Amino acid sequence: MGKGDGLVIGGYGEIHLNVKEDANNKVDVHRLVTLLGYNFNDKVQFVSEIEFEHVNEVYVEQAFLSYAVTDNLNLRAGLMLVPMGIVNEYHEPTTFNGVERPGMDKSIVPSTWREIGFGLNGRMDNASLKYQLYLFNGFKSDGLGGSNGIRSGRQKGAEAMWNTTNVSVDVDWYGVQGLKLSISGYFGDSNVDEGADVPGVGISMIGLDARYTKERFGMRGQYITTSIDNTEEYNTAWDSDLGSKMNGWYMEASYNLLAMDKTERLDLFARYSNYDTHAAVAGSLTRNNAYNRNVLTTGLSWHVAKGAAFKMDYQILGDEGSDDNKSVINFGMGVWF
Repeated sequence: MGKGDGLVIGGYGEIHLNVKEDANNKVDVHRLVTLLGYNFNDKVQFVSEIEFEHVNEVYVEQAFLSYAVTDNLNLRAGLMLVPMGIVNEYHEPTTFNGVERPGMDKSIVPSTWREIGFGLNGRMDNASLKYQLYLFNGFKSDGLGGSNGIRSGRQKGAEAMWNTTNVSVDVDWYGVQGLKLSISGYFGDSNVDEGADVPGVGISMIGLDARYTKERFGMRGQYITTSIDNTEEYNTAWDSDLGSKMNGWYMEASYNLLAMDKTERLDLFARYSNYDTHAAVAGSLTRNNAYNRNVLTTGLSWHVAKGAAFKMDYQILGDEGSDDNKSVINFGMGVWF
């Protein structure tokens, strides 16, 4: 979105076919997102995204106003993405390999994770650093649980409670060509309805991620750890099985099978991920080994044009609670413009 361009229109979308081993196959217009923005002048910019999921669900994914104080410092306020991990900020279908987003970017980092807040972002080119610092409303307390952790607590800007203020910070280093290293943090408490005699929880999340590209070769990986305080009291009051610690990580490598002078790209990739929403539990709660999941994904991403791709992959899904692995073949197409 160029500065001073007036009205800006864009979007992205993806359609999936999931061929499952022991269940019905599924086809889905997973999401279609329309971006509407307006550059009032060289300093002031408004960005919004309206998302249609599964054809019949409508969400506001982003809606924020940005003001450039200087060339390297911006103020931002509104409904914004929390800068944690790789996919939550960069989740357009042509920016990642695989038809579906990595599983840990659903259960550990609850993508697409956005809340209402304000703060600043900028860069220090002399130190090769980019930074973001925001204050957000926190999660709601009800609905947190063992399988998907804090995912159900996202308020998404929909008449959200703001009884607690949470802090989000992210620092990226780009001092080597093709390499980006990031460290992120999110800290705060969940929101409890006024007058409700039930507890909330404290959440501390720290993430590390790396991305590297050189000619045909690419690598990326991330590690996220989350500590959740007061889960023993929370689980008793809410009849839940929320873990006191969640961990997740993945490593991925890719290689473009086409010559560098081609306008198209055919990326062969493989990714291994492990994520555990019961990495630790408190009190009398017993760890559920089925929540310790591992996924091996390999496939192809055929980028037929910049911003347009066909995808396919094969996944082997397992967990520590079962000796039987399941497999699924995914096909998809994605666009971003």
